[in-house]
Amino acid sequence: MNSVEVRGKRLRLRELDHGDSPGVLAIYGDPGATRHLSFEPRSAEEVDGVVARAIASAHAEPRDEYVLAAVPHDAPDDIVGVTRLAIEPQLAATIGFALRTDMWGKGFGTETVHLLCALGFTQLGLHRIWAARSPLNTASAETLRKAGMSEDGRIRDHVYVRGAWRDSILHSILEHEWRSPW
Repeated sequence: MNSVEVRGKRLRLRELDHGDSPGVLAIYGDPGATRHLSFEPRSAEEVDGVVARAIASAHAEPRDEYVLAAVPHDAPDDIVGVTRLAIEPQLAATIGFALRTDMWGKGFGTETVHLLCALGFTQLGLHRIWAARSPLNTASAETLRKAGMSEDGRIRDHVYVRGAWRDSILHSILEHEWRSPW
């Protein structure tokens, strides 16, 4: 396995392990934390599957997906966020992240996006990173903007969630636009 760790000012991204299911469930099982995501709250069994797939993807060659835990430096088992970077052709990747609701409004989202950009641009040699968000998720829009991403446009009826089609707003950043805050 090609283990990944990315360190920021307060957080680090690390590989998930089998003991992380409760921490991931605290996010992916929470209706508030998943309100704007492309899936409904997940059960403990579904989260176990997410963690198992993340561990399996860490062993894939070549590796094209990084599902990582965001944890404080001083509490490596305290999962405050779950992140995903999925590599695409043309040296690009899509990113996503979700934080525990008690971590909202503290700048952890912006730091998490910077850490994903650091992984993509400095470790993986990517040229472009993009994210899609719910049009109603104005906090995510601000987080992505603070991390240096530009709003690119809208994909109509992009995801089917909670019994309805939902648009997504796209944001992106290029390697020469991103600046590490550390």
